Amino acid sequence: MIKIKSVSFIGLVMFSLIFCSSIVAQNKAKQKNKVSTESKLPFDMPEVQLPKFKKDTLNIVDFGAVPNTEQLCTKAINDAITKCSKSGGGVVVIPSGMWTTGPIKMQSNVNLHTKNGAFISFTSDVKQYKLIESYFEGNKVIRCESPIMGVGLENIAITGEGIFDGNGSAWRPVKIGKMTDGQWKELIKSGGVLSKDRKIWYPSEGAYIGNEEKDKLPKTATVENMEPYKQALRPVMVSLVNCKKLLLDGVTFQNSPAWNVNPLMCEHVTLSNLTIRNPWYSQNGDGLDLESCRIGRVTNCRFDVGDDAICIKSGKDKEGRDRGKPTELFVITDCVVYHAHGGFVIGSEMSGGVKNIFVKNLTFNGTDCGLRFKSVRGRGGAVENIWMEDIKMNNIPTDAINFNLYYFGKAIDEDPETGEMTVEKMVVSEETPSFKNIYFKNIYVNGAKQALKIMGIPEMPVENLQFKNMVIRSETGIQINYGSKIDFENIDLRLDKPGIAISLSNSQNINVGSFKATGENQLFWVGGTSTKEISLKKNGQKMTFDEDIKVLESIKDEVKLVE
Repeated sequence: MIKIKSVSFIGLVMFSLIFCSSIVAQNKAKQKNKVSTESKLPFDMPEVQLPKFKKDTLNIVDFGAVPNTEQLCTKAINDAITKCSKSGGGVVVIPSGMWTTGPIKMQSNVNLHTKNGAFISFTSDVKQYKLIESYFEGNKVIRCESPIMGVGLENIAITGEGIFDGNGSAWRPVKIGKMTDGQWKELIKSGGVLSKDRKIWYPSEGAYIGNEEKDKLPKTATVENMEPYKQALRPVMVSLVNCKKLLLDGVTFQNSPAWNVNPLMCEHVTLSNLTIRNPWYSQNGDGLDLESCRIGRVTNCRFDVGDDAICIKSGKDKEGRDRGKPTELFVITDCVVYHAHGGFVIGSEMSGGVKNIFVKNLTFNGTDCGLRFKSVRGRGGAVENIWMEDIKMNNIPTDAINFNLYYFGKAIDEDPETGEMTVEKMVVSEETPSFKNIYFKNIYVNGAKQALKIMGIPEMPVENLQFKNMVIRSETGIQINYGSKIDFENIDLRLDKPGIAISLSNSQNINVGSFKATGENQLFWVGGTSTKEISLKKNGQKMTFDEDIKVLESIKDEVKLVE
């Protein structure tokens, strides 16, 4: 362990108030009150219930809050919320100004409303955040209090045009590979502790031990004995658990210690006109994690974050399966994602299941991966009945669409040319993840590393996928391993580098119809000894096995060419 003099680290990330406010102002009126569901959804969708509030209004200034100082407003804000709730509910206003606070504890029947120009900065003093029994990444854990939190509430909202800043740099580790040389040197000068290989910076010794030397942690963790290591127990910024009729509208959430916005086991959730931001290098810097929630809408939100942007989860492994609460009945529309590891993501904590999700009109600009589905053996859970349409992507560094059933698992060897992989088949059990009945329509990609990559598992192939009306420009084409019942219709694939347009391995019932490709040097490659019932068509043009298709000889009879 390499120790460095501890000094608070400020200024690594500068967030622009003007940028955040302009996005909210530009789109706020557009869909603020649009909560009824479209009539043409592919599943029965209940109407999302909105919270309602009395007009009674309280101002935090009247409870002793002082703006534009480092004086903590924690007591004033929470006293105002408490009085509002106990008196039957209403609105608590945070006026324009700079406000410093500790954890804000929401209560039922309260709308915490922020005025334009309100900047709420959560203190970097870790002592203000008590250790509590909480949740993270799908499991019950001991964690620090969240900057904004609420448990078992009903009829709550956070609205307006203000900015909530979680002061995440006081909590997060930073990897050397995500800094320039100059930034890294400045970070080291600020204090903190370096890992033994000098490649990860931690804000304190407790954070270092909690991440790098876990054998030194208490065998049985308690709130008391984990106190020295609390900086390793980073909270999500907005933690709302078991809440009903929840509205987040118009505000900006940024710079979170870990995940940003995390509704967990909530019902009737409306998230609209939000700006959710984190530094691109922020560890665990997810934007929105909807976890084991049901009935809701996400619309007209903007994301620029350090990990996945819009992420659907439902618990992890046995604990998630035992909880048995899927994320279901959500409509997600009209959102834009800039930097993120994934634009729209399901997994990898999906052990409680995900079903009946409709996604429309999303735009990904420079997002690492566009549509991302991930799990691993041991998770269990079923992801099914997911519809995605009218998705636009630009400049995607990796895959436009990716299925990875080996996330965090042992690395799988792939053929460097065809992408073929061979995996031992295991017995199906409750720990086997399942992805099926997923539909893609009107997908447009202007630049990606790869168009589509599916890495299923042999005992439970990714099943019943439909791809319709897709125009994709990418360096490499489509690779499918362990897929079943997959249909392609009206596909225009434009490769920037010569290669195989579509490679299929160990897959069954694959139908490629109305397919157009340019830039390839090989149209189809078909392999894998378990491959069966493959039908290939190229826009009515005649194809031959010699010129257009390479097929493993033992399965040649399983491949049908359609003129």
